[in-house]
Amino acid sequence: MPNYIRPQITGPQIFFTVALAQRGSDLLVTKIDDLRLAVRVTLNNRPFRIDAMVVLPDHLHAVWTLPPHDRDFMTRWGSIKALFSMGQGAGAQRSSHIRRREKAIWQRRYWEHHIRDEGDFNAHLRYCWGNPVKHGLVKRPVEWPFSSLHRDIRRGLVGPEWQGTSPDGKFGE
Repeated sequence: MPNYIRPQITGPQIFFTVALAQRGSDLLVTKIDDLRLAVRVTLNNRPFRIDAMVVLPDHLHAVWTLPPHDRDFMTRWGSIKALFSMGQGAGAQRSSHIRRREKAIWQRRYWEHHIRDEGDFNAHLRYCWGNPVKHGLVKRPVEWPFSSLHRDIRRGLVGPEWQGTSPDGKFGE
């Protein structure tokens, strides 16, 4: 097994991709209220800022900023996954899931990328916003209901190009 070495930066900005074990499932959008509650409870217990988030049927992308002097995103994701899983039935469990008392809903691992600079941050925000278009779920990012894009439009943080179709259709990818 690889030995992952994570940056030892406190207060980092990090991009994540977190997926369900069963790709092709629509559990995250059909149980969106359960996911929102899991995130809200985790935010209350271990604060952090959600800079961007998009929830697709079988995976999600997020950009977080952790508080100064804190780098523990693993506990936060563990909490979100556990709280969400409590209200769900078990997936297809293998013996390793049973041993670890896992419901086999989530993939064990997730993709993380520590943001390097403002350009990298902006590229990952755009990636989150444009991902539903990339997956063919909608024609325009603003049509996808499970995206922080709507929050950022209300706050006046998003240019008008995100409320329509990008001329090149790439949305910052």
